[in-house]
Order: sequence, then structure tokens, then C-alpha cells
Amino acid sequence: MTKIATPKSVLLALLMGFSAAALAQTPGIDRKGDVGYLIDSRDTVVKSGAASCWRTGYWTPAMAVAECDPDLVKKEVPAVRAVTPEAPKPAPAPKPAAQKITLAADALFDFDKATLRPEGKAKLDELVAKVKGIKLEVIIAVGHADRRGSDKYNQKLSEKRAEAVKAYLVSKSVEPNRVYTEGKGEKQPVTKAGRCKGAKSKKVIDCLQPDRRVEIEVIGTTQSK
Repeated sequence: MTKIATPKSVLLALLMGFSAAALAQTPGIDRKGDVGYLIDSRDTVVKSGAASCWRTGYWTPAMAVAECDPDLVKKEVPAVRAVTPEAPKPAPAPKPAAQKITLAADALFDFDKATLRPEGKAKLDELVAKVKGIKLEVIIAVGHADRRGSDKYNQKLSEKRAEAVKAYLVSKSVEPNRVYTEGKGEKQPVTKAGRCKGAKSKKVIDCLQPDRRVEIEVIGTTQSK
């Protein structure tokens, strides 16, 4: 409970060393200089044993300080910060999808050749038609050879076949910088080791057919309508 001091108590406090300048800086003083609370020599509000502030006879609610009468002090309303709504994030660009097509070398070329056959051109025409329906990123053509012959020869043959595929695609209006070629020679066979044994013969050549291939990978995104 807040206690009220008499004007005599105020006079006593003033006689204990309060200057006018000090009073002007103390809490609970109105414009007339009237003191609302008893203040000691350290400019601290005097409190009772129950920790209640001593009010003077001049005290009015307008003199209330938060330390003594927090319920009477006008609380500052925190400023409301205007929140700017976030602009909607653009939808992520579709990730280019890859489509891998494996064409048998015999469908594109004659055995041991790097010149496209009519049937091979027809297969590539179908590929070009599909490419026109997407936003093309890149076409990767990788040539492979069987293990008949030397490593060096098969490497060159696989590269020539991949280059022949690129030349044809470019002739069909595919941008040259969109076609990447590579030859793997006989390094990545499909047939398992130990199969297709024997001297060169039609049976052995037919057995090694899966190894003679061109893998074409198309990477792009579907165009929005």
C-alpha cells in the first residue's frame, strides 16, 4: 500500500540537502516544482519497509512514475511495423530431362562401316522430329564397337560413326554446338566376356551385334504451350 507523507515530511527532506536543481531532475515533479514522492540525497524514491513509495501531499496521478505506480503510467503502445507481403517466388525452371536412345550400329551403318544407311537416316529423322517438340539442351552421340580388330581401329571406327550421326543431325537443322560426339571403341561391351568366341564368322559377328551400337542421349525440356 502506498503511504502519503505530510507536507512537513517534504520540508524535512528538503532541509536534508535537496537543491532546486536536483529536484528538477527527480521523478514525480510537476511543472510547478511540486514533488510527488519523497526523494533521498541520492535522488532515489524513498520506500517503506513494505517497498511502497512514499507519496507527498502534492502527489497527483499525473506525477505517477513506473517504479511506484506502474498501473497509472501511460504505457507506450509498441509501433506496428508494416509487413510488406513477400512477392511470390517465380516457379523454378523445369529441370532438363534426359531421354536415352540406343540404336544398333547395323541399323545405322553396314558392318565395319561409318557411312549411314538409308534405314539409319530414317531412324535419325524420327529423332529430329521428336527434338523439334522440346527446348533442346544437348544431344550426345556415343559410338561403340565390338572387340573384333585392334583397340586403335575400333576406337577410330566408333568416333567416325558418332561424327556421321552428328553430320546428319546438323544437316537437318540441329545446331552444331548442340551435338556432342564421343567414341568409346570396344571399352564398354554389352556382351559378357567369354561369349561369342571363335574365329571370324557370321555366327560370331551376329553374336557381337549388341556391342556395335550408337547411344544417343537427348537432353531438353518440354516447351510450354
